[in-house]
Amino acid sequence: MPVKIPETVRRIVSLVPSLTESVAATVPEALVGATDWCSHPADLDVTRVKGTKNPDLDTIRSLAPDVVLANAEENRAPDIEALRESGIPVWVTRIETLDQAFASLDRMFREACRTGRPGWLDAAEEAWRAPAEGARRTAVVPIWRRPWMVVGRDTFTGDVLRRLGVDNLYAGHAERYPKIPLPELVERRPDLVVLPDEPYAFSGTDGPECFPGLTCALVSGRLLTWYGPSLVEASALLREALG
Repeated sequence: MPVKIPETVRRIVSLVPSLTESVAATVPEALVGATDWCSHPADLDVTRVKGTKNPDLDTIRSLAPDVVLANAEENRAPDIEALRESGIPVWVTRIETLDQAFASLDRMFREACRTGRPGWLDAAEEAWRAPAEGARRTAVVPIWRRPWMVVGRDTFTGDVLRRLGVDNLYAGHAERYPKIPLPELVERRPDLVVLPDEPYAFSGTDGPECFPGLTCALVSGRLLTWYGPSLVEASALLREALG
């Protein structure tokens, strides 16, 4: 739905960790509120408004934001509507690919934050311009265990890997984050098992032991799933982590 944003934006609340980092790197003086999950930058000093799925709406209202930044996947529609009914503009992003991320961030800064296009966004687009080299590989990407869940269709993560020459074996699944029994994941014999450290904190001692005989790549979840300044270095660092 159309969102009416004031001509001048001086107070921003972000309900998405990657958007919080994006605003903090661009117009830090305008950022007044963020979720408890907003971990970057490390020295972020703003009012915390609880989680992405359970934001403290009263605290957000008390901050009198000119705009609240949200995401269709990370934030709940009832919370977004409640804020809008209070007269607070809420700008909702919907990002499933890298190209969508670049376009959406550009539009968000120009139209929702009322500022210019940040230089780091140009650097991020340039960093992802080069095509993948070498033979393509297949992968499964667990994001949880007990039960095991993996990245499925239409995800930003899947598109990031695709741009790096890695094809998600569950990209054609009917669900975006399907529950898949561990034996099936092993039996598919992917070239890679990509294990991010969020939302489940896979590590060298928690995850790889479940995939005997398969190559496991431990990666930063932030590099794999966040759309913001991390995209500047994500391409190079993920290529290295994926081998």
